[in-house]
Amino acid sequence: MKWIVGLGNPGAQYEKTRHNIGFMAVDELARRHGIEIKQSKCKALIGEGMLPGGKVVLIKPMTYMNLSGEAVRAYMDYYKASIEDMIVVYDDLDTELGRNRLRYQGSAGGHNGIKSIIQHTGTQTFNRIRMGISRPEPGFAVVDYVLSGFAKKERPLLYQSIQAACDALEYSLDHTFEQTMAKFNG
Repeated sequence: MKWIVGLGNPGAQYEKTRHNIGFMAVDELARRHGIEIKQSKCKALIGEGMLPGGKVVLIKPMTYMNLSGEAVRAYMDYYKASIEDMIVVYDDLDTELGRNRLRYQGSAGGHNGIKSIIQHTGTQTFNRIRMGISRPEPGFAVVDYVLSGFAKKERPLLYQSIQAACDALEYSLDHTFEQTMAKFNG
């Protein structure tokens, strides 16, 4: 059984921000397959469902981004879940909006949610989909940028990125992550 963790911040004020693109992707996957993400457990909102490739658990940590690892660890401990079955979906400044990059290991690259997951799991080796949000213009503080919304002209690329992330997640359920990377990293 795969478990997919979308990273973001809880609360209406963060709902449409760049930092919440991971939540957006998990919400779209849930919408596609009629899964309700509403069970509050393990410091997260959780939804379970069947996809053509098998059973999946969708997880949205409610710890705020910088403490995402607490929810991941709580889920792993409670369900004896294997990190090899986890896929983390999150925003990436170093990838342009509209593009996604799949990886199975690496450093946090300055992303505090990933840093927290690495701290709480003790490994940098786990599957991830990095969804591009591009870098801000010079002089725009990164923290303000990631907590800002998408401009109207960016929405088609945002939609494209979310759909591609969901396609990759669906494909990964009955293919290896290496096969998924080969297909979706372009």
